[in-house]
Amino acid sequence: MRFSSLSELIRLCEEEGLSIAQVMIAEQARESGQSVEAIREQMAGYYRVMKEAVNRGLRDNPRSRSGLTGGDAKRVREYAAGREPSVGGEAATAMAYALAVSEVNASMGRIIATPTAGSCGIIPGVFVSSQERFGWEDERLVDGLFAAGAIGYVIANNSFVSGAEGGCQAEVGSAIGMAAGALVELRGGTPEQAIHAVGLALKNSLGLICDPVAGLVEIPCIVRNGFGAVTALAAADMALAGVRSAIPSDEVIGVMLEVGSAMPDKHRETAKGGLAQTPTGRKIMKELYGQGTRHEEKEPDGQGDEA
Repeated sequence: MRFSSLSELIRLCEEEGLSIAQVMIAEQARESGQSVEAIREQMAGYYRVMKEAVNRGLRDNPRSRSGLTGGDAKRVREYAAGREPSVGGEAATAMAYALAVSEVNASMGRIIATPTAGSCGIIPGVFVSSQERFGWEDERLVDGLFAAGAIGYVIANNSFVSGAEGGCQAEVGSAIGMAAGALVELRGGTPEQAIHAVGLALKNSLGLICDPVAGLVEIPCIVRNGFGAVTALAAADMALAGVRSAIPSDEVIGVMLEVGSAMPDKHRETAKGGLAQTPTGRKIMKELYGQGTRHEEKEPDGQGDEA
């Protein structure tokens, strides 16, 4: 790629008069040796899977194999249909769609990792709900995915996208930034505005730990996807309104690396801290795995409290 930072990405866009999506498509075609048509068709296939996951999550009301999660997407959808949501109908729809995809993931269904399975609901939640709201064709959303991909490329190569490396700020936070920046471009914003949206989104996610109960990508992962979709909408609106990230977005990515590197091991997807080690979290772990598992934790008094 000819860019390794968001500032370099903006420079390319401005010098060549291209959108973020157009730069990313050209770079991917150049590096892969594939035609633009071929890489667009591949991305279109990914978007079809995203839409299918939204529809399946709402239609089939899937439950996870653990039995811990399922049905929340339908609950939010029905609530939004019957009452006026506090966040507004459009945000509630994005939230429901994000939950739907995450529930499909937890039930071992087919999803697209964006950028990981743990954050798979945020971009589809934002994209599919926005497509329905604004009447966009699939081709436009495919462009949005390339824009999101360019942003994710920079984050992944300068910080983390893995919860095991950098906490949930790396998974959910990165997905929020990718969705927010892409949505700005989809709505006609400039590349500079899109990159400000990324910084605004990431700043709001700094320090978010990864603490999956029982080590499963369910609690609190699924609801964080729902909240993440709403945050992405807010970040996009701020940027489109002219709000700027006072700390440049590349520097925010650097801070995410710093914070993630300093994060204790127990808060990085190990299920050894945070919500996973609350009394209820340990109880759930014990019920699922029984005694003597690798999740067993010692209390300060030296007495084993089997999780």
